[in-house]
Amino acid sequence: MGFVEAVKACFNNYANFEGRASRSEFWWFRLFQILVAIGLFILAGIIAAIVGSASDDSNAAGAATAIPILLIAIFYLGTLLPELAVAVRRLHDTNKSGFWLLIAFIPFGGIVLLVFFCTGSEYGPNRYGPNPLRPTNIAKTFE
Repeated sequence: MGFVEAVKACFNNYANFEGRASRSEFWWFRLFQILVAIGLFILAGIIAAIVGSASDDSNAAGAATAIPILLIAIFYLGTLLPELAVAVRRLHDTNKSGFWLLIAFIPFGGIVLLVFFCTGSEYGPNRYGPNPLRPTNIAKTFE
């Protein structure tokens, strides 16, 4: 699954916590979030530099920087639900419950989650559905 397909799949399954998500879908969506955040931070720096050099008023530079920071906050709020949904579906792909996300609140729990997110898919279908990368019925692939 490519970058664009993965991002589309995450937004198409905006609040879908059922089923499975491949590693590529999960990691491409994470890369999308990081790239947009970097772009918005660069935009904030450019706006602050332009306003700061044009004005000696530090309040004007702060106000101009607040707009891109507000955009970053809106972006992360808008992608929070699909991020959680793809993380739960990724855990389902490794045959683990979505409640494993709560381990992130324990010290070093994020390392455990990272291992789960990097773990390969179960080969065949599991209790959460068929493998997204290996269809069980090859004939349906060619329809």
